[in-house]
Amino acid sequence: MLLSAAVRSAVAAPGLGRRAASSIAQKYSKAVYGAALSKSPQTLNKVHADLNTISTTISQQPEVGSFLVNPTLSASERSAALSKFLEKLESTRKEPVSEITKNLLTVLSENGRLGETQGVIEGLNELVAQYRGELDVIVTSAFQLPKDVLSRLETSLKQSKAAQSAKVLKITNKVNPAILGGIIVDFGDKTIDLSVQSRVTKLNNALQQSV
Repeated sequence: MLLSAAVRSAVAAPGLGRRAASSIAQKYSKAVYGAALSKSPQTLNKVHADLNTISTTISQQPEVGSFLVNPTLSASERSAALSKFLEKLESTRKEPVSEITKNLLTVLSENGRLGETQGVIEGLNELVAQYRGELDVIVTSAFQLPKDVLSRLETSLKQSKAAQSAKVLKITNKVNPAILGGIIVDFGDKTIDLSVQSRVTKLNNALQQSV
């Protein structure tokens, strides 16, 4: 099995930290990306759509995908839950889930890595964006930003070197009240932290060092 062989090196001992888990997810992302694109660009689009539908389903209906993050399930229980999940997913769509998508989830299940599913999907999204010449920009704010603010921000970002090499600039505004105010801009491998929380943290660190 092409995908199974490609991700064999991604299997690692449990108990690794967040950074290691992210590295594992990237290996699966690259494997499924390569497997899909080797078939055709249309297959890549299909797998990409499948996985984003799965991501949306998990986000909107946590109980449906709860088995993905349940470490107490046995291999047979994971397999049964995955089959039921895919059946339910296909019952709500006109087109069946692609074999490559099923293959990926099966390999994740067999390797005890279903908990990496969202990370794998995020990694694939990045690879597909690069393939299409898109630059995804995530703007995190304490509250939803007005359209005119996002428009001005987009104009500024288009002047950056990273954006100039991209065919399409896609901006997504995510809301996280924990940053208190200001914004955090993530694009490519760069992060610009202009949040109030960041300033408060820096102030606290400075005060602690001065004591």
